[in-house]
Amino acid sequence: MENFKLLKIEDSLKNSLQKMNFTKPTPIQGMAIPVALEGKDILGTAQTGTGKTLAFSIPLINKLILDKNAFALVMCPTRELATQVMAAIKSIISDKINIKTALLIGGEAMQKQLRQLGNRSRIIVGTPGRINDHLKRKSLNLSATKYLVLDETDRMLDMGFTPQIEMILKFVPKDHQTLLFSATLPQNILRISERYLNKPERISTGNTSVPIAKIKQETLQVFKENKYDELIDQFLARKGSILVFVKTKRGADKMVKKLKEEGHSADAIHGDLRQSKRDRVINSFRKGLKRILIATDVAARGLDIPLIQHVINYDLPQVPEDYIHRIGRTARAGSEGSALTFLTSDDRSMWNSINKLIDPNFKSAPSGLRRGSKNKRRGKRPNNKKNKAREEKRSYGKGRQDRSSSFRDKPKSFRKDRSDRPSRDGEKKSFGFKGKSSFRDKPKSFRKDRSDRPSRDGEKKSFGFKGKSSFAKKKETKPTGFTNNPKYFGKKPSENLSSGDEKKSFGFKGKKKFKSRNSRPKNFSFKKHSKKRAKS
Repeated sequence: MENFKLLKIEDSLKNSLQKMNFTKPTPIQGMAIPVALEGKDILGTAQTGTGKTLAFSIPLINKLILDKNAFALVMCPTRELATQVMAAIKSIISDKINIKTALLIGGEAMQKQLRQLGNRSRIIVGTPGRINDHLKRKSLNLSATKYLVLDETDRMLDMGFTPQIEMILKFVPKDHQTLLFSATLPQNILRISERYLNKPERISTGNTSVPIAKIKQETLQVFKENKYDELIDQFLARKGSILVFVKTKRGADKMVKKLKEEGHSADAIHGDLRQSKRDRVINSFRKGLKRILIATDVAARGLDIPLIQHVINYDLPQVPEDYIHRIGRTARAGSEGSALTFLTSDDRSMWNSINKLIDPNFKSAPSGLRRGSKNKRRGKRPNNKKNKAREEKRSYGKGRQDRSSSFRDKPKSFRKDRSDRPSRDGEKKSFGFKGKSSFRDKPKSFRKDRSDRPSRDGEKKSFGFKGKSSFAKKKETKPTGFTNNPKYFGKKPSENLSSGDEKKSFGFKGKKKFKSRNSRPKNFSFKKHSKKRAKS
């Protein structure tokens, strides 16, 4: 088929295509539309951005025009893709055709969808999860479904929608036409087709595991710590809209926050956003209000934005096939685009898997990867306080590294040769206790009553150092301080000396100063106690 005018479709539909300037079909459209018009099942594979939506929408609408009692169901993996498919279908439904539609996706009000279904909507477009919700509520009836479309089926299976799809197909009558479209054709797709398709026509255009030829692919080997700086360099070096893919939703939000603080026009899209927010983000990006869009893989299959000049894989995808879908967001509708992939030392295995998918004869890791320059700038950043502070922080950290060697040479002096430090009575004492006793041998004695512990000379020594210790002499001065700890309430401090020459030890060798537990007052009041010398 070389022209839409040659299609055997209703005049109202043909006029709608002419108004939209749809004249020459794409390869997948030229092959799939005539087969679908014959009522045959289709197992179709084609690269992203080749016009698969129109390939099943035109036969779908034509069938519903001919059969006024027929219904159609289109399932998509993501809310974005479902919304875009619905927009494409509505664009070719003129007032004369008069077919009502319903969009069943998560993130939107259930009441709105119930009103759409109540108006006898004959074209249902939605995601598996929300379609199942309506089936459970019995607000959706699929008994008259004559036309079933599974769009981006490989993605739906990757996202774990297999149980939901099988549940939905139980409500669809056996007498229906099924069109299954996918960007890739793994084994699970073949199993699905054997189970649910009736002698399908196999339609494929090009190598589905090879990116579009008009996409300029580049790789850049970088260090992990330099990835963000290199990303900023790429923003400054490139012109036009940029789509950046990251691994996680949290990572996308953190990156957008950082970019906005540095003055960049950026936004994020991922699965945690409400549908209204997702729509605003996509629309602002389409209109050029936002230049940079940070996305997770949930958006790789769901975005249909014709003017994405650059795709940057900040993180590699979890599945090799997703690489094809990611970079397929650029070079849409025959335009040119570029795809840049950051590679770190941890990405070698996944990158090899991606290359094997593209080229089965691939045997070794890619060569000629250039390293990202550390702290190198190709242009000026937006002038703001955040960037200045960031640069200052970087320069400060570099200075610390230069000074680190002098500091590291000194710790040994702090651990050894402390014998030169004088004691309080003028004698030199070793900090490490180089004599017969070591510091590590004594800590336990500080936790217990030491009055009964004999010294090495056989005499009992108290904690108060009754001997010639300079520490005991110093404590003859008037003591200061107090305690409000009930554990020590009623005790005389070791510093409280008797009027005589005899000093009392901390261990209280004499009679116990505490009264019996029963005679002790129940309520303690903690007050400052003046330190007075005991009367003789």
